Amino acid sequence: MLNSVLIGFLGLGGTELVVILVVVLLLFGGRKIPELMKGLGKGIKDFKDASKGVEGDSAAAPEKKD
Repeated sequence: MLNSVLIGFLGLGGTELVVILVVVLLLFGGRKIPELMKGLGKGIKDFKDASKGVEGDSAAAPEKKD
């Protein structure tokens, strides 16, 4: 479902996706792509953890009004 939503939103068909995947494979190679995805996933996880920490800090220490 998410795939069809993204494809419909971006206006990409099957042929365009295959061409994009081939270009990415040629640019980065088969060994580098898993490393890139692992780094991307770690970055997203760190961002989510940091945003949860900001929300937790604001709830724990309410602002003082002078």
